[in-house]
Amino acid sequence: MSKDIRIKKGLNINLVGIPEKTTSKAVLSNVYAINLDDFHGITPKLLVKQGAQVKAGEPLFFNKNQEDMFFVSPVSGELVEIIRGERRRILTLKIQADKEQAVLEHAKLDLSSASGEEIKSYLLKGGCWPFVKQRPYDVIANPAIAPKAIFVSGYATAPLALDLDYALKGKEGQLQAALTALSKLTSGKVHVSVGASGTSPLSGLSNIELHKVSGPHPSGLVGTQINKISPINKGEVVWTVSAQDLVIIGELLLSGKFNAERIVALVGSSVKAPKYYTTTIGAEISTFLYASGVNSENIRVVNGDVLTGSKSSPDGNLGYYNGTVSVIPEGDDYELFGWNKPVFNKVSTSRALTFSWLTPNKKFDLNTNTNGEHRAFVTTGSYEEVFPLDIFPMQILKACMYKDLDEMEALGMYEVAPEDFALTEFICVSKQPHQKIIREGLDLMLKEIG
Repeated sequence: MSKDIRIKKGLNINLVGIPEKTTSKAVLSNVYAINLDDFHGITPKLLVKQGAQVKAGEPLFFNKNQEDMFFVSPVSGELVEIIRGERRRILTLKIQADKEQAVLEHAKLDLSSASGEEIKSYLLKGGCWPFVKQRPYDVIANPAIAPKAIFVSGYATAPLALDLDYALKGKEGQLQAALTALSKLTSGKVHVSVGASGTSPLSGLSNIELHKVSGPHPSGLVGTQINKISPINKGEVVWTVSAQDLVIIGELLLSGKFNAERIVALVGSSVKAPKYYTTTIGAEISTFLYASGVNSENIRVVNGDVLTGSKSSPDGNLGYYNGTVSVIPEGDDYELFGWNKPVFNKVSTSRALTFSWLTPNKKFDLNTNTNGEHRAFVTTGSYEEVFPLDIFPMQILKACMYKDLDEMEALGMYEVAPEDFALTEFICVSKQPHQKIIREGLDLMLKEIG
C-alpha cells in the first residue's frame, strides 16, 4: 500500500542544461581518488602503504572508532599517492588503475536465511557500510544502534539532478536484494519514496512501505520525507541510504563483489551535450566532461548539484556519493547598480525588482555570483516559504551560531542535515552560509551529546 506526501512549500529552480536520456560509457580513468572529506567524522587508520597493489573491493583503511568498518578501493591498481594535510591528517588516496581489473570476492550470502547481524557484518566487511547514513548528525551510521526506521528517496528534485527513474532502470534485482537486507536491520519499516507521476523501478518491490511524493524541491530530499513520515525525537535514530547506493549494496549481496560503477548525470548550461555517463566512484571528471564538450573556459565544475555540491576542477575526481556533476559559468563579473534595477534573468521568491514570477516555466542560465555581500541576518520570513519541515529555520540557524545546545535540541536539530538548508541559503538576502552553520552545529552536538 502506498501513501501520498504532498509538499507545498519549496522552490523549483529550473536551469538550462537538463541531460538527454542517453547513457555513454566514460573513458576509463588512469587514477581514481578517495577523498576523506566525503566521510564526515571518520578517523581513518590505513591498512595499506604507498606503493601497495590492491584489488577492487580490498580495504584501504578502517574507522578507528569502529574497527570493523572498512573503506574499500573502487578499482584494482597501485596506491600511488597518499596526500596528507596538517598534523599528517590523510586527505586523499590516489590509485593508479590496472589495465585488467582484479576484484576481491566474498562468499555469497543467503539473504533468505541470513540474520540481521550476519547482514550487518557482511556489509561492514565488504565496504558497503559507508553508504548507510544516520540522523541525528548526518554521519555514517553507527552499526551498534538499531534504527527505528530506514529511509530511501527515489525521487530527486534538486536543480538538474539525475532522473532516478531512468538511472535505476534494469537494476530491480540489486535494489530488491539491498532492500530485503535493510529490512532485517530494523524493527521498523523501510520507507521508500518515489515521484507521484514517475515510473520508478522501486515502485514494485517488496519489504518496503512505498510513498508517492509530489511538490517542489526539497520534496525529494530524504529529510523532508522523514519529517512528514516519522519525525525524529530525542533518543531515536533513523538510517538513510541513497537510491543509487542501493545498487552497489545489492551487487555485493548477490555476487560477493564490490562494484563501484555509477551512473552520473553531466549537466549545466556550460555543457554542450548534457547526458548520462557510466563511470566509477573516484574517477577523474575529465574522463567524461570533455566528451560532452564545454561552452567556455571560464567554468565552475560542481561535484554534485548546484545547491549542495562542492567546487571541483575539471581534473578533479568524482565524489564518493555523487551522481551529478554540474558545470555552470563562473560568476566573476560585477554588476554596477545591480541592486536597484529590475531583473528578468534571476530566480527569486520575491516580486520586488525580480520578475521571474512572470515566466514560471522559464529555464535560467545562472552563474556563481552571490549578487550581494555577506551581512547580518535580515528577518524577512522568506525562509519559511521554501522550508517545508516543521522547524523554525531562522531560529535553529541562530542557535547554531551562538552554540546553545539546549535550544538546538528543542528546535529539532536531531532531524536536519546541511542539505535541508540549501534552499534557504540560496534565497538568503544576508548571504549567510546556512549549510556550513548547520554542519558545525551538528558536529558540536555530536561532540558534546552524541
